[in-house]
Amino acid sequence: MKFNALVPELKVTDFNSSLDFYTKILGFRIEYDRPEFKFAFLSLQGSQIMIEQLSGADRLTGKLKHPFGRGMHLQMHVKNIRPVINSLKKNKIPLFAEPFEKWYRKGNRMLGQRQFYVQDTDGYLLRFFEDLGSRKIQR
Repeated sequence: MKFNALVPELKVTDFNSSLDFYTKILGFRIEYDRPEFKFAFLSLQGSQIMIEQLSGADRLTGKLKHPFGRGMHLQMHVKNIRPVINSLKKNKIPLFAEPFEKWYRKGNRMLGQRQFYVQDTDGYLLRFFEDLGSRKIQR
């Protein structure tokens, strides 16, 4: 397994609930774990995250208050967003934002994405997207 240069580590309040959410509902795979420390390294189609149970030994920049991760979201590229959405709906987990298309300029091209947002068990905001291709900017 190749490690990404940046891998977010999310502090979680209930490790087992978070692990179930990421693996059983979103489809992440456990690459490795340290159950004795309530830690897991997870991956999904090239995206990588770590989750770890909050403890008194954590280096925190301030008091954590739900929802965690305010001011940021984690973007994850998947081949198809539909299976993730179906699993969330089957498990009665509400979407933060329903699927929508968005086109972003990159140089003289527009890159298309179909995307949606969902919050995890601690409130971290996750954005899943699938690629819609690119098109030249019409002038």
